[in-house]
Amino acid sequence: MRYLVWLLRLAVFVLVLMFALKNTGPVDVNFFADHVVTGVPLIVVMLAVFVLGVFLGLLIAVPSIMRRRREAARLRRELTRLEEKSRQNGSAPAETLAPEAVAPMAPL
Repeated sequence: MRYLVWLLRLAVFVLVLMFALKNTGPVDVNFFADHVVTGVPLIVVMLAVFVLGVFLGLLIAVPSIMRRRREAARLRRELTRLEEKSRQNGSAPAETLAPEAVAPMAPL
């Protein structure tokens, strides 16, 4: 299975590379306020737009990622606090059960 995934990645890479090599012609890039850059290779423009899109996508995802990390840290602290409390009370830690043992999973 691993080799199949790498073969698929290689095929996608070759297709993207061939697409890039076919689109090297010069283009004019128009910015705001009538600022024009002439003779820029199309592949450079496509790469710049791709990198900008990845950056903006990550920037949009950062609040959600940070919220999940804070929640995970809060839950770890709470778990540590509860374990310390159970040790102080002298009780044995509760047995951990698999989620399937508590409530069997329904078929999809």
